[in-house]
Amino acid sequence: MEERTYVNDIDRSIYDIRNEEKDAYRIETGLSPAIVEQISREKGDPLWMELFRLESLQIYNNMNVQDWGPSLEGLDMNNIATYVRSNTGMKGDWAEVPEEIKDTFERLGIPQAEKSSLAGVGAQYDSELVYHNVRREVAEQGVVYTDLESAMKGEYGDMVKKHFMKLVPPNDHKFAALHGAVWSGGSFVYVPPGVQVEIPLQSYFRLNAPGAGQFEHTLIIVDEGASLHFIEGCSAPKYNVANLHAGCVELFVGKNAKLRYSTIENWSKNMYNLNTKRAQVAEGGTIEWVSGSFGSHVSCLYPMSILKGRRARMEFTGITFAGEGQNLDTGAKVVHSAPETTSYMNTRSISKGGGVSTFRSSVVVAKGAAGSKAAVSCQSLMLDGISRSDTVPAMDIRTKDADIGHEAKIGRISDEAVFYLMSRGLSEEEARAMIVSGFADSVAKELPLEYAAEMNNLIRMEMKGSIG
Repeated sequence: MEERTYVNDIDRSIYDIRNEEKDAYRIETGLSPAIVEQISREKGDPLWMELFRLESLQIYNNMNVQDWGPSLEGLDMNNIATYVRSNTGMKGDWAEVPEEIKDTFERLGIPQAEKSSLAGVGAQYDSELVYHNVRREVAEQGVVYTDLESAMKGEYGDMVKKHFMKLVPPNDHKFAALHGAVWSGGSFVYVPPGVQVEIPLQSYFRLNAPGAGQFEHTLIIVDEGASLHFIEGCSAPKYNVANLHAGCVELFVGKNAKLRYSTIENWSKNMYNLNTKRAQVAEGGTIEWVSGSFGSHVSCLYPMSILKGRRARMEFTGITFAGEGQNLDTGAKVVHSAPETTSYMNTRSISKGGGVSTFRSSVVVAKGAAGSKAAVSCQSLMLDGISRSDTVPAMDIRTKDADIGHEAKIGRISDEAVFYLMSRGLSEEEARAMIVSGFADSVAKELPLEYAAEMNNLIRMEMKGSIG
């Protein structure tokens, strides 16, 4: 196969599958108390959740859109349908999912991944889950993996009520309030004390409807001494109208527990991705984030970790690819609230074709967090003269007994490096391709190959063909 000597955008053809919209129900566009009440009725919410939604809407109406970061001018909630239910209920048997929806997920590789390497799978299509299943041997360990709404209405209702939007309260920011008002779908996971889930759980979120929003809520509780790897995938076909993703992820990591949360975000370029993710980690616990951001028109995504217990640990690994028409504002936040806590952020970002990539980090070390360590390493590569890459670090250190480090590198491909590789027998195109591939590899290899081999191969192929 002939090597390409230019940078293409990530080939999205597999993700641009579109189904004719055959909705059982699509709520009117806009946002009002009547719309929120209608969503609540459609979902059969308990009274406390209906009241929570209406309170969140009031908070939303009283808050302003952020005055920093990428422009959200093209996002008009009057043109967004906040609830779209496909013409099916949730199934526990893949054979019962309607053919057109099943075909979409099969082309994305979801059933094959479940059969080969996943402990359980949830698949959301627009506003509702269409499939959810967990392996018998995992369920027999006492692991609960179900859709959040079933958990809220069933025996785990008190647990859901205790934790729902406690890490990300509606007054956190305007789109958290929006989420609290119109959320729909998402997963609930509970891992009992001491249980080691050896193979990953996965949720996949697919937004098919044009001019719609997706607002899934993921709530995971990993109890004392337990461990879990959870994988989240997202994609949508491209339309000529704005779509919105404003999901929420809340992770509770117990004493000496471990959670790895891996995400592949591959939204289309008409998507505003305003997701909020937050973890709380108890004594001796560990949260590991692995994040790949390759799509959307605008992204604002900064997973946050609150290290609440002594010797709690956080690690964030991220890679971002911003092409033409994309402004990806990503990063991570960590709060060291307890002594001897540690955090490490390691990111790579690539921009081309006028794409804008911004890395934001926030490190807070409280007065009582003596003996804490934090390190941030972010590297950015621009493949042409019209792209942009920025680094915006923030550090708030309230104790002298802390070890804090920050390293940032932004640049273009070095002519000297290209010359050296050419002197070793490579063509200029091969040399540039090797440099870009090597730049991304240390982070890309952490991405979950279990279910996204196609996407990872695409990334590597595009990197190999890159020269800027």
